[in-house]
Amino acid sequence: MYRLTVVALIIIFFFGSCTKEESKDVTVFEAGGKTTIYSSGPDAYTFPLANASASTIDAHFKADADFAQQFVSAPALFGGLGPVFNQNACESCHIRNGRSAVPQFNGDMQSGLLLKISMPGHTIQGAPNPVPDFGLQLQTKSIFGTVAEGQIHKSNVSNTFTYPDGETSTLHKPIYQIVQTYKPLPPHVVVSARNAPPVFGMGLLEAISISAMQAVADETDADFNGISGKINWVWDIASASLMRGKFGYKASHTTALQQTAGAFNEDMGLTNSYFDAENAHGQSNAQIGLQTHIDVSDALLESAAFYVRTIAVPAARNTTNQAFVAGKQLFKSLNCNACHKEQWITGPAFIPELSHQKIEPYTDLLLHDMGDDLADNRPEFSASGNEWRTAPLWGIGLTQVVNPKATFLHDGRAHTIEEAILWHGGEAQKSKDDFVRLSKAEREKLLLFLKNL
Repeated sequence: MYRLTVVALIIIFFFGSCTKEESKDVTVFEAGGKTTIYSSGPDAYTFPLANASASTIDAHFKADADFAQQFVSAPALFGGLGPVFNQNACESCHIRNGRSAVPQFNGDMQSGLLLKISMPGHTIQGAPNPVPDFGLQLQTKSIFGTVAEGQIHKSNVSNTFTYPDGETSTLHKPIYQIVQTYKPLPPHVVVSARNAPPVFGMGLLEAISISAMQAVADETDADFNGISGKINWVWDIASASLMRGKFGYKASHTTALQQTAGAFNEDMGLTNSYFDAENAHGQSNAQIGLQTHIDVSDALLESAAFYVRTIAVPAARNTTNQAFVAGKQLFKSLNCNACHKEQWITGPAFIPELSHQKIEPYTDLLLHDMGDDLADNRPEFSASGNEWRTAPLWGIGLTQVVNPKATFLHDGRAHTIEEAILWHGGEAQKSKDDFVRLSKAEREKLLLFLKNL
């Protein structure tokens, strides 16, 4: 363990000192405050907090192994997989801690995209209603001796978008259907595709206080600017009460720990103290693999959550470039920062290194109506079918460096950052329209800014 710590400290020193020497202005754009790492390669999302103590680094690298662990179905160490599941390891979806790739072909077993499903209405806590005999997520894999719930069939619709100046861009809309189900789905099932998001920086976002979020929320649009961000009040399992949501595409989980516990259960079929029922419980298939014991100990669950809390955010790049500076000004002039709030200061955190950091995640963590084109029509607690949490933009320019097959937006439809902008609607419609009216040179400056975050 001592040897691992020394190696880790050398790596952090190398990336911290050498890259700072090359970029004189990075202190202005340290996205994660003192936790920021200076790397822009394929492993940019994989480093521990730059200000981490030796004990935090030791815990981080142990947790890294837990996050990478592949689970099996046999009653053995890291057993309990299934009986139905989507992937057998956290890293199978979160490639190098970044985004997954959408299915490259029907039956693609490597994709981290999954389908959330539910029935109309909601539970007593406000959560989506599970689908009888299928639950809240379609599990496309199963252990030996049973069958998966169904499979995903993907088709695409593509359209050409033309700017006023004659330039064009292609918009892609995936259509996901559920096929080969083990039994017929009931009518009126609501389906929402979700591509696995990046997991770095979660500890910093978790350390933003509820009072700070309430200060920027504007559910009734009291200032009449057309932006009405609101907090998603969701069920917190630990306190058995409604609390503010931060994590997930609709901010439907309150903490990194609860988010991790939910992924263990739904994505891998692993029970834990937060979700102690098998994801196949009550179904008419997959009974052979049901267990009555807890698959994931609290120690393992907390270790995996510790890992995502202590992954560093990479610094912005080329920040003295005149095009970068101009692009940032355009970003503000289009009012993009009304939702993609640039700066926060974290409050006290359980992990001391995360406390009182000035960070630049470019998100308000609030729900916004993004228009009918992006709607999934699947409410989650306070979030309507048109509402989504503002996605953080820090590190977005390295998305396809980390995973060349990665795409953008909740269902992975956008092949580029430009296409993601063009899908914006609802409260972002005016900003999108103003982006469209920019000259080609101005659009390129704005995109250069985003690609260097």
